[in-house]
Amino acid sequence: MRNFAAFLSVFLAAASARATTYEIDAVHSQVGFKVRHMMAGKTPGRFERFSGTVEYDAKNPKSWSTQASIDAASINTGNEKRDGHLRSPDFFDTAKFPTLSFVSTGVRDWKDGKGKLLGKLTMHGVTKDVVMDLESGGESGDRAGFSATTKIDRRDYGIVWNKALDKGGVVVGNDVEISLEIEAVRKK
Repeated sequence: MRNFAAFLSVFLAAASARATTYEIDAVHSQVGFKVRHMMAGKTPGRFERFSGTVEYDAKNPKSWSTQASIDAASINTGNEKRDGHLRSPDFFDTAKFPTLSFVSTGVRDWKDGKGKLLGKLTMHGVTKDVVMDLESGGESGDRAGFSATTKIDRRDYGIVWNKALDKGGVVVGNDVEISLEIEAVRKK
């Protein structure tokens, strides 16, 4: 009987250490980006269709994980002509690479609701390690919120199209600022 009690206590401790699964609520979330245009301002955009899950336990950041899938063709910069060009082989080539994905590999330096989210971003058929600045928005009932930002070089993912400007510079910047505002609902 003592062995059974020891087994039960270990099992319950392991079960309580597991994170809870949350599903990303796309209606209350945003996957956005900004990129320099014409060497002047930054053009914002977002992806309209995405899904994913977050494994989350507020008391145990080491148990956290996330995965997300983004429909590349759902890109929206507010200009249909530009969006069509972004879907073309010059940029995302959505016919050949219909999905962007992110899979986390860990969380580090977690303190006071902030830290680093490590993971693998796949875009345009290329997978690279990324580090995102992560902030917890907290929990409310069956919901949890997160913000994350990072910067990538689009050329690292084989997205290299550009044109030189007559007075110097290029049409599209190489650095892309990515910002995520995620609200997730506890899976029942």
